[in-house]
Amino acid sequence: MAEHLVIAIDGPAASGKSSVAKALAQRLSFLYVNTGSMYRAVTWLAVSRGVPADDAARVLALLDENEVRFGVTDDESSIHLNGVDPSPYLLDERVNANVSTVATIQEVRQRLVALQRAYLEEHDLVMEGRDIGSAVFPGTPYKFYIDASPEVRAMRRQKQGVQDSISARDKQDSGRRASPLIIAEDAHVIDSSHLTIDGVVGEIIGRLKLKGFPFLQNGPVANPQVHRTI
Repeated sequence: MAEHLVIAIDGPAASGKSSVAKALAQRLSFLYVNTGSMYRAVTWLAVSRGVPADDAARVLALLDENEVRFGVTDDESSIHLNGVDPSPYLLDERVNANVSTVATIQEVRQRLVALQRAYLEEHDLVMEGRDIGSAVFPGTPYKFYIDASPEVRAMRRQKQGVQDSISARDKQDSGRRASPLIIAEDAHVIDSSHLTIDGVVGEIIGRLKLKGFPFLQNGPVANPQVHRTI
């Protein structure tokens, strides 16, 4: 694992961390890993089978009884459940309503974290989620926490067509016993409320240069001036 590098991108819902992490991975030619999609996939499996999200034993049984594969497709992490790509269903209302509950199941987190760490065996990573810098890869020196005001995040959530409560999601993610959402002590915090995707990525690149990030020592990484919004 020491041969590969990982950049941890954490933050609450609708902070822009997914858009930023994906753009950063493209800039660096790293593998982009969205851990939130993994928890959503397990949640979709549970709700589609009628298993209550708070029934830890039955959710874990589903993981034992079904084929769950995490792989790589087009430089991004991919998920297949019994050979089916669940991506079209991961933002369904039932998934939104239950994913935080599934994410509180410690045994589920342990299994998914093991699979997340396995990506580093073969790839340099930009991995985003809620506990990457604090629990999944606490040893990486490259940690970032992307945040935004509650009002901006609620507006972004509406644009995504998602109708969950930002405040309720924050409370559940921050209050869970298993790997709660926290800002790692050595993470660099970026407020994305009034920044474009490329603006946040540019700030991360600047911070990585200051830390002596090896991929940036032979000159600047090209920065397409697209001005994409989060």
